[in-house]
Amino acid sequence: MDLFETDPAPSNGPEFTVSELSGAVKKVIEGEFGLVRVRGEVGRLSRPASGHLYFALKDDKASLDAVSWKGQVARMQVRPEEGMEVIATGRMTTFPGQSKYQLIVEDVVPAGAGALMAMLEKRRVALSAEGLFDQTRKKPIPYLPEVIGVVTSPSGAVIRDILHRLADRFPRHVLIWPVAVQGQACAAEVAAAIRGFNAIEPGGNVRRPDVIIVARGGGSLEDLWGFNEEIVVRAAAASNIPLISAVGHETDTTLIDYAADLRAPTPTAAAELAVPVRLELLATNEALGARLIRSVVMGLGRRAERLRDLGRALPRPESLVQGPGQRLDLWSGKLGSALGLGVARKRGVFESRAGVLRPQTLLNLIERRRQGLERTNETMAARLARRMDSSKAGLDKWASRLAPALSRLVNDAVRRGVEGRIKLGDLSARMDSAPAKRLAELDRRLEALDRTRLTLGYAETLKRGYAVVRGQGVVLTNRAAAETAQSLEIEFHDGRVTLGLAASTLVSTGGAGTGAVKHPKTPSGPGQGSLF
Repeated sequence: MDLFETDPAPSNGPEFTVSELSGAVKKVIEGEFGLVRVRGEVGRLSRPASGHLYFALKDDKASLDAVSWKGQVARMQVRPEEGMEVIATGRMTTFPGQSKYQLIVEDVVPAGAGALMAMLEKRRVALSAEGLFDQTRKKPIPYLPEVIGVVTSPSGAVIRDILHRLADRFPRHVLIWPVAVQGQACAAEVAAAIRGFNAIEPGGNVRRPDVIIVARGGGSLEDLWGFNEEIVVRAAAASNIPLISAVGHETDTTLIDYAADLRAPTPTAAAELAVPVRLELLATNEALGARLIRSVVMGLGRRAERLRDLGRALPRPESLVQGPGQRLDLWSGKLGSALGLGVARKRGVFESRAGVLRPQTLLNLIERRRQGLERTNETMAARLARRMDSSKAGLDKWASRLAPALSRLVNDAVRRGVEGRIKLGDLSARMDSAPAKRLAELDRRLEALDRTRLTLGYAETLKRGYAVVRGQGVVLTNRAAAETAQSLEIEFHDGRVTLGLAASTLVSTGGAGTGAVKHPKTPSGPGQGSLF
């Protein structure tokens, strides 16, 4: 007996596996805490791409892990946020994979209105800091819109009140975008409706609204919570179409009221703010028309009176033409004598000049012009002679340069001819040797390809210990074909072997696609076996 060996002390206690013990703990916890309501502060919140929600409920002494599955999150009226105090309803369970217990949360409600108001104020301050509530972003509401878009529930009293009020004041074309006005789907549907109205192209088949009304009746803070969601506020602030918010009663305030271009205390008031009263507008129009007519009549009367006053200040037409008529008579009486005097004066000037014009005067003029023409001819002849002498000197200079230039051109042509003959000889020699070099290169490439063919061929694979199995001349690639073959032909790298075997002598071993052939006379036992 070894001195270091000791027998374990006998024990009557049962032995559990880890899984059994974890399962027993799970049953106890789920049985004792089937449905519980836990109050605590939300901490360490995360929502991965799966859609599940993981968070922790904690107080000043302990922390409890909690999880809500994707379907439970979709049914929640209020989603938990980090730092929010809530009351969570769910069931306790364990997670054996990490040896911990957790709460499967089915619903979450804020721990009193104070928590909701604190979260609402925190969100309002954050969005206001981004400038979403600035007055400079507000757009004016059109005085008389052609089309009004309404985002509300199609089955509630709100839409009937709006349509009734519009019909009483000024009937307009109304587009209704039906949405859920409370619950988990409220925020997403309202934001999608606002973006959808803005996405309508002007001049399309569907008329684009000139103003949007987002309306809902009164309710508690939880009922109106969908209009406090950040997605709705951002959609309202980004709307290019003027938006009127009419959510709840006059005392109810939501965050969409701050982002909207105009807040109405009630849905009915929103309809009143959207359009004027048609009868009042007609009365105003008639009053303005009457004022216009009176103004035109009074203006025409004042202008006619002014014209009459100015007409009385003008002189009589007879007095205006008397002076010019008298002057005309005076000058017409002097016109005859003045005309005779002028003709006599012109005749005297003509006679004095006609006496100077004699034939000798004309001959003298012709002689002077001929002498001037001869002097001009002599000057032109001298200039032409000088120009010809200058041109001749230039031609002689260029002629002296032409002979050396022609000699250089001839020498260059001879030199280029010699160089061309040398290059032609080199090219001829290269062309004679090119086919031989090309054939040698092609022979080398052919030999390399042939070596590659032999290397990649199945004969080289057989040399590495592989074999090809055929049945009736066909290559067998799976076990099923080998089991139905009457004979097998196995090709090795050094020859082929034919086996005449019945189908019953094939024993399958291994997985799909593998097998071995067992000979009837070969004994089998543990550790023994042969392909044949």
